[in-house]
Amino acid sequence: MNLSEINWDFNTAGNWPPVVKTSIFGLIIITVIAIGFYYDTSDELSSLDHEKQKEQTLKKEFKDKQKKAINLQDFQEQLKQIEASLNEMIRQLPTDEEVANLLVDISQTGLASGLAFKLFKPDTLINKDFYSELPISIQVVGHYEEIGMFISGLASLPRIVTIHNISISPDGKDGGLQMSAVIKIYNEGKHSISTESTKKKRVKK
Repeated sequence: MNLSEINWDFNTAGNWPPVVKTSIFGLIIITVIAIGFYYDTSDELSSLDHEKQKEQTLKKEFKDKQKKAINLQDFQEQLKQIEASLNEMIRQLPTDEEVANLLVDISQTGLASGLAFKLFKPDTLINKDFYSELPISIQVVGHYEEIGMFISGLASLPRIVTIHNISISPDGKDGGLQMSAVIKIYNEGKHSISTESTKKKRVKK
């Protein structure tokens, strides 16, 4: 069959040879199937890929939760230790009535170390989550060893006392030093989250 002898005008398609008609018809069917695959099956494949990714995510979450379940007892023990540490810290927070005594203890610690106070000024009380913070601005004069004894004495107090913003400069010609700092003491805040067990422990002190 010579294809050049065929009149390819679609108006004369009825006169085309059967082989040509069959080939063109098959091509049309393949094209229709390909278009249908693209608009239908491709969406399903995309959805399948999404589900596969979701499956991998769920598997990972399952493995993570399985590991946590295996280590649950260890986590519970760690939680108990953290709660015990928190309760211990809470027990070290002075009540409102004890704050005044703590201020005296701080000043007495400085004097016992051989320091002279130029400034001892409690500032405004700052409320935190479950405790309150009282900053105290101080200026003391003494020698290096005396300042060291003072800081060590603060650390040994039975209540939580921290020191911040330390600045040391020479004072006089006899080797004296002046230290400026902010001491912070803490007590139970107005929004305490102490548990009943913690309250009972404080009563037993």
